Amino acid sequence: MIYINNRISIDEKEIHEEFIRSSGPGGQNVNKVATAVQLRFDALNSASLPDDVRDRLFNIAGRKITKDGVLVIKAARHRTQEQNRKDAIERLADLVRKAAVPPPKPRKETRPSRASRERRIESKRRKSGVKTMRRSIIKSDD
Repeated sequence: MIYINNRISIDEKEIHEEFIRSSGPGGQNVNKVATAVQLRFDALNSASLPDDVRDRLFNIAGRKITKDGVLVIKAARHRTQEQNRKDAIERLADLVRKAAVPPPKPRKETRPSRASRERRIESKRRKSGVKTMRRSIIKSDD
C-alpha cells in the first residue's frame, strides 16, 4: 500500500511499472541496463480515489494523463532502478496529495459596514492632513 493521507492509500497492484532504457549519459551501461521507470496508474478506474480527488487529479496532471485515464510518470533522474522506482512512486503520491486538497471556497461578496466606511474616510482625512502639513509655505514679497 502507498499511503497518501489518512483517507487515501493506493494499492500497489493498481500500479504497473515498466523499466526502460534511460536517455542521456551513462557510460558503458547506457545501452545495456534499463534503469528508467515508466509508472502507469489507471486513475479513471481506481477504487482508491474518491471522485472529487480523481477530477482534480485529471486537471493537475495535464499531459501526464492519457485519453484512457491512465497517469504515466517517467523517472530517470537516478542511476539505479530502485532509486528511480522510489522517485516515480513519490511523484505519484505528491500528485495525488495535491489533488486531495480541496480548492478554497469562493469569496462571498459583502457590502462594507458603515463603521468600516467611516474608518476608511477618517484614515484618508488623517493622511490628507499630514500631507497638507508637509507642504512648504510660499512667502510672497509684498
